[in-house]
Amino acid sequence: MPACLIIDDEPDIRTLIALALGRDGITCHLAADLAEARQLLDAAGEELDFCLTDMRLPDGDGLDLLEEIRDTFPTLPVAVITAHGQVDAAVRALKAGAFDFVSKPIEQLVLKRLVRDALKRRAADATTEPDDTPISRTEAPVDASPLLGESRAMQALRMTIDKVARSQAPVFIHGESGTGKELVARQIHARSGRADGPFVPVNCGAIPADLIESELFGHKKGAFTGAHQSNSGLFRAAEGGTLLLDEVAELPLSLQVKLLRVIQERKVRPVGEHSEIPVDVRILSASHQDLAAAVREGRFRHDLFYRLNVIELKVPPLRDRLDDLPILCRHILDKLAAREQCAPMDITPDALSWLASLSFEGNIRELENRLERAMALSDGDRLTRKVLSDSLMTPAAHLPAQDAHLEIPGLPSLNFGQAPHNALEAEEQRMVLNALEDTRWNRSEAARQLGMTLRQLRYRLSKWGVE
Repeated sequence: MPACLIIDDEPDIRTLIALALGRDGITCHLAADLAEARQLLDAAGEELDFCLTDMRLPDGDGLDLLEEIRDTFPTLPVAVITAHGQVDAAVRALKAGAFDFVSKPIEQLVLKRLVRDALKRRAADATTEPDDTPISRTEAPVDASPLLGESRAMQALRMTIDKVARSQAPVFIHGESGTGKELVARQIHARSGRADGPFVPVNCGAIPADLIESELFGHKKGAFTGAHQSNSGLFRAAEGGTLLLDEVAELPLSLQVKLLRVIQERKVRPVGEHSEIPVDVRILSASHQDLAAAVREGRFRHDLFYRLNVIELKVPPLRDRLDDLPILCRHILDKLAAREQCAPMDITPDALSWLASLSFEGNIRELENRLERAMALSDGDRLTRKVLSDSLMTPAAHLPAQDAHLEIPGLPSLNFGQAPHNALEAEEQRMVLNALEDTRWNRSEAARQLGMTLRQLRYRLSKWGVE
């Protein structure tokens, strides 16, 4: 029978929690202060499955007890009780290692969810043998994760993912474009107690500003023009699982206020509805932008930043993990060969050395693009330095910094205010301009063909100086 420790100085709250959990067959040990809690931990700590403690107690702070439990019973999940609206207190508790938090007044559905997640984590810890042996570079568990690499940076990233997956704290994943932020988020979900629930990624920058509230929170039929049927929204689609807010810095300021309320209250209000609906979702966010800088510039709310950035996880760029190039190239070439149903190609040491000299602004995505292009243009069964370098020798990749232009038959010469920084951007320019030519410069249709929003297409054209 599961057992828990409840610590709160208000007798009514202790009793109500004990009654609610008792109906689910959970044995409750009750304490009114830190002194009683320490006595119960000494007597029955090994038998406990989770702990729920108030932040403010007559003889101290609940966070002090949290640190003691982490030292003595490191696998015991601890959740904290905070006063209504005390976001700072909840964030402090999560940063200190709390499994989760619940606000007063405590709702039974929220309590049941918290207990369910705590027991899942406890069960997972019980089936995992602890191993404090340092991981050597030759023994890195590469096959245990789709995050490939034996570099120290990747070993540290995988270990951090294992740690943050154990809690319900929001995680902000920061990294350059192409580093694999969504893959990191999927690993956090897969290794968490929510692994059997859905993982729902949403690119905040790809949804038009006037539709994003409806997409996230849902809407009622007839709530606005075009709402011919009700939509439950992505938050409710992720019920019991994880929601990834990718490129979260792109959220409009007006929506950031509503998102903050959803995170704090754990309820959504669909557009057109008057009542809120509880949601059980763990939120992960990601961006290639510096959110702290966005806060200073007034583009991102500081209160939402602190709520999302409880734990920050940085994904290393490829140039900081060049030791991983051989295994990454092998994996990519095998994947491409399987897709094309052909024999896998080898890559020569001189080709790897040449790749290691590049800056890789596009990171893993750029590496895959380079290998795929070279593989398509190669006549042999090996990728050499010459094959890789020749595959990128295109006129657009070597345009002069000033007065760069591209000729398209039937259209006047297009002047770029900014030449491409690398071959990957040059290829993107060609794809965009070809799509515009195919659609006779119908930007909406070109954006649809390219798989991007009209806003994203306009941004690229503006960035390249095309009017």
